[in-house]
Amino acid sequence: MKILVVDDEQDVKVLFQQRFRKEIRKEELEFVFAFSGEEALNLMKAMEHEAVLILSDINMPGMSGLELLDTIKKNYVKPPPMVMMITAYGDDENRTMAKNLGADDFLTKPLDFSLLKNKLTTLS
Repeated sequence: MKILVVDDEQDVKVLFQQRFRKEIRKEELEFVFAFSGEEALNLMKAMEHEAVLILSDINMPGMSGLELLDTIKKNYVKPPPMVMMITAYGDDENRTMAKNLGADDFLTKPLDFSLLKNKLTTLS
């Protein structure tokens, strides 16, 4: 399963590579990283719908994760990628807005990687 992780924090890449080391080695999961909404859209164009799942931070400079979500859900309809939103703020306003824009799930920071692994296992 190919997963696009979108977060403006550069250390997220190393964190995911450490937490999913076994799954990456076994080629069960493949992670691609973008550090802005704009970069994520460019990667998605290049991947031609290869990303099965997108994990996106909500609060990013430039294009926010919510704006990215809206663009993805409007422009990538066949097949629609699954989008999980990630934020440090677990408030109802962000959760409601993300759900209204088509988010498939909502996770809070710091990420519970055990929970995320369980969710990914049910998808594959």
